[in-house]
Amino acid sequence: MEIVEWIDEANRRREDFYEEGLGLRIPKYVPSNPEMVYAAIYNLKENTQLRGDTFCEWGSGFGIATGIASLVGMEAYGLEIEPELINRSRKLAADMNVPMTILDSDYLPEGFDESEEMGGKELILPEATMAGSIHPDYDGLDPGEVDLFFVYPYPDQEEMMMDLFDAVSTHGAVLLLYREEGEVDAFLQTKDNDDDAWDS
Repeated sequence: MEIVEWIDEANRRREDFYEEGLGLRIPKYVPSNPEMVYAAIYNLKENTQLRGDTFCEWGSGFGIATGIASLVGMEAYGLEIEPELINRSRKLAADMNVPMTILDSDYLPEGFDESEEMGGKELILPEATMAGSIHPDYDGLDPGEVDLFFVYPYPDQEEMMMDLFDAVSTHGAVLLLYREEGEVDAFLQTKDNDDDAWDS
């Protein structure tokens, strides 16, 4: 399976999704540019800037980025809560014979929450997590074992998603954050709140 075949078929099905009017029913689904996502994932992997091969996409939608990660040799997981998108992404993967796992799971683990503040969304940590006695889990996937996270948040969610990355990831993990302007930034988890951003 070539990356271009995956992207072309995913884009075709995504267009069908909108033509069926489903975009109005699931307005929060906003796709990223798959070519840019591929370039970012490929560069990190080929330049050995990843400690391992486990990938997790927060809010995976059609699973396009998850499939890209699989096709470049990663063990790829996507987290999604919309049943329509879960079904379509799983069917796309099965039809294209791309090994990836779509979990029916929120990107906020049990006990975590978010609040609406003046400056945007803020992450709420469970009290026990602050004490270190709760271990986050995504339906059996340990976020501490994820080597590369990917997310395309709304602008008012960017800081919250970076806080979530800091809370659930472990030393050496990387977050790829796709921005509304079409930029992709990478952040390295150092666990001393001294994240390093690489040019994308």
